[in-house]
Amino acid sequence: MATQSAKAHAGSKKVIYAAILGNLLIAVTKFVAAFFTGSSAMLSEGVHSLVDTGNGALLLFGLRRAARPADRSHPLGHGRELYFWSFIVALLVFAVGAGVSFYEGVIHILDPEPVENPIINYVVLGLAMLFEGTSWYIALKEFRTVKGDLGYVEAVRISKDPSVFTVLFEDTAALLGLVIALVGISAAQLFDIPELDGVASIGISIILGGTAIFLARESKGLLMGEAALPEVDQQILDIANQDPAVQRANGVLTVHMGPKQIAASLSVEFEDHMRAPEIEACVQRIEAALKKANPDIISLFVKPQTTGTWEVRRKTIEAG
Repeated sequence: MATQSAKAHAGSKKVIYAAILGNLLIAVTKFVAAFFTGSSAMLSEGVHSLVDTGNGALLLFGLRRAARPADRSHPLGHGRELYFWSFIVALLVFAVGAGVSFYEGVIHILDPEPVENPIINYVVLGLAMLFEGTSWYIALKEFRTVKGDLGYVEAVRISKDPSVFTVLFEDTAALLGLVIALVGISAAQLFDIPELDGVASIGISIILGGTAIFLARESKGLLMGEAALPEVDQQILDIANQDPAVQRANGVLTVHMGPKQIAASLSVEFEDHMRAPEIEACVQRIEAALKKANPDIISLFVKPQTTGTWEVRRKTIEAG
């Protein structure tokens, strides 16, 4: 379990470190360009990159906090803390990134100012696309490794590790924002309509807002507690049913406590002749077999049922 989890977190950290470095360099160049040119779109992009830098730091903090071992107050570990900080990142993208960009856009539409030294903006946008593209490629490469044969949207929906896809979506939004900023600045200069620079800033805010809503929705589901994949549930039932002391494993409930931490509750009908020490030994065998087959299962709770309980419940459901 430690090795598999460590590999997953190592991949996540590599993506986040690349994003932090890229966004920090981009933020500095954008703010310098905004200072010399007075571009609203460039200022919005600078705020966006600064927010993304802080978000990367929060994700690293969340990974470190989530890796703490279980204790008395958190007997199932601290894995969900990563989900909490991912949700905070989504809120910051919406409140700070989208909010500031929208405000700057409205201000520059109401009180437009011609962009000075536009060449500086073009140079900075080119450098930003280079830095951001590198970070985006690293995140995309890591996400492709994780998703396997699944489609991108489906992989995000079922993913239990928000750290990688959060960076990927932030970087995608950043690249789209850079394209909008380039179009807005170019159009403002070409048509001599400085308001278009403000319109570009509002366009950036819309992209950031949409990204934030999507990330918040995914993080909320993980924070509330999502079940493991169906194949994991079936794996637990199959292993339990293989034990000779088990008459029937009826049902299983699972919940992710972290990307690589699953807690499971299993309902089992034991053979009638089983005594308490034998049942305890059976539970230990099932738990050992499960953790060997799937190291992500950190806790197993077994609920014994008398023979026929499941059939009675099934018939009651069918009759009702």
